Amino acid sequence: VYPTIDPEIHYEHQTFKGKVVLITGASRGIGLETALQYARAGASLSLASRNQATLDESKHVILQEMPSAQVLTCIADVVDMDATERAVKATVALFGRLDILVANAGTIRPMNRPFATKDPGGWWSVIEVNLRGVYNFVHFSIPELQKTKGQIVINSSMAAQLRVIGVSEYGVSKFALGRLAEFITIEYPEIKVFTVHPGLIDTALNTTGAAQVVNEDNVALPAATFLYLTAGKADYLSGRFTAATWDLGEVERDWKQKIIDQNCLVSKLAIPS
Repeated sequence: VYPTIDPEIHYEHQTFKGKVVLITGASRGIGLETALQYARAGASLSLASRNQATLDESKHVILQEMPSAQVLTCIADVVDMDATERAVKATVALFGRLDILVANAGTIRPMNRPFATKDPGGWWSVIEVNLRGVYNFVHFSIPELQKTKGQIVINSSMAAQLRVIGVSEYGVSKFALGRLAEFITIEYPEIKVFTVHPGLIDTALNTTGAAQVVNEDNVALPAATFLYLTAGKADYLSGRFTAATWDLGEVERDWKQKIIDQNCLVSKLAIPS
């Protein structure tokens, strides 16, 4: 974590006190670290995942460090529309509001061969979890986020911008999330939405996909980036692709105006000049 996004300032000033944050895929890895950082910064938490036992473990970890934290756990498979609706409703019923949705849950298959040589059901399953799963939580969160002028963070991937053999289902799903974010910003302009590549981190997801992990990236990097973005520090990046591995201080200093003027970091059709 570098100085621009250092979360210590948010811990010190309790930046998110009174805010309610719903995090999917919250029982391990990036999701759990994100929950911890928001809790340290004063937020109330709603943690969603498929397994109650791992959710209970996550809640225990958070309360061990922050005994006064308010933590709700919700069992929800992100592709189950009814379960996602229940999770959002339970969050609002307990806390009275929703300020931030962190759509972190995702899946991947081994990236080892072209798609037609693999099970087609598995291909669509990745699309369902990564795209439909985000859409489901976004859909039911939108009315509450409109009330609070809230924010959405979508955990994406650099794979959204790459064309690599064996990664089609994952890359297509992450690319589509970027376009979904763009639609959210034009249909619900009062809500800020950030699509973020978290870095290559040693998580169970990356192990499944056999990704080459960059050792210096760790779960604290994307979590701190999420806090920085949802603290209103870089609203010009709403609706755009962002990477936790970028120095956002440098991006703002050297690139912000160009990004705005040329409408960059969005999906475009390239036309020869």
